[in-house]
Amino acid sequence: MTRPTIAVIGAGQVGATTAHLALLKQLGDVVLVDVIDGLAEGKALDLLQAAAVEGVPIRVRGTTDYDAIAGAAIVVVTAGLARKPGMTRDDLLAANAGIVGPIADRIARVAPQAIVIVVTNPLDVMTQLVLKQTGFPRERVIGMAGVLDSGRLKAFIAEQANVSPADVSAMILGSHGDQMVPVVSSITIGGKPATQRIDAATLEKLCERARNGGAEIVALLKQSSAYYAPAASVIQMVDAIVRNRRAVLPACVRLEGEYGLRDVCIGVPVELGSPGVVRVVEQPLTDAERTALHRAAQQVQSTWNQLLTLQPKA
Repeated sequence: MTRPTIAVIGAGQVGATTAHLALLKQLGDVVLVDVIDGLAEGKALDLLQAAAVEGVPIRVRGTTDYDAIAGAAIVVVTAGLARKPGMTRDDLLAANAGIVGPIADRIARVAPQAIVIVVTNPLDVMTQLVLKQTGFPRERVIGMAGVLDSGRLKAFIAEQANVSPADVSAMILGSHGDQMVPVVSSITIGGKPATQRIDAATLEKLCERARNGGAEIVALLKQSSAYYAPAASVIQMVDAIVRNRRAVLPACVRLEGEYGLRDVCIGVPVELGSPGVVRVVEQPLTDAERTALHRAAQQVQSTWNQLLTLQPKA
């Protein structure tokens, strides 16, 4: 059986870790692309040798040439500047738009049938930029954030309740930033409402820690941002697509009337399978959660409008 090709744009920590996990899970052959001469090639050679150690029949190639992604089933965009201590994701807006925009143009030219997963921050706006630049249908441009943010919340809840993260069900919607929307009304531990194990005040503190989960890691690392959990989150999405699992995961997509929102890219539950987004899942929300989701969408739209004013100067 022919293996799909998974292209990863950006051979930094997130990109290389994503490539490694794709190899270990045998999701497909991997092409790693980076503008820095030798970086993708060196990491790909290391990964190829890791594949031999693991005994997996996966081909790995590194290059600076975007033509190498021709025919890729999935393109993961991780290229861009990472946050430093004290920076918000939106502080990266202009610089990363200048990187991601041209990448989207190349993807549209070389891999016009690919499903694109965007990881670069500010995530929601970069997803909207890739959607605009490629002209792809919304089903094939997806931002990775909700899986990561939800994973962070699950980790903190599991630690607090002294249970396995597998026993925790929690989902974060909204934007990948200060306007994240934890769906507190549906958080469960062992199938029961989380409030039976954790008081409401503590649960809110855990949600706030999840909102600041990336900044907490940046402050500790000082010279880089998170990469293990982001890469694992990307791979969960890639796995759902490659293996057509029809898994319902939170992801950033353009809404077309769902949740009362239109023409904005924001995090919501989606069913992922071989076409990319099979459907947007409209999960029941409380009035407060729906209001928070709309507030997050307004912030994303405001940042998008800000980007449109910057683009002519680029």
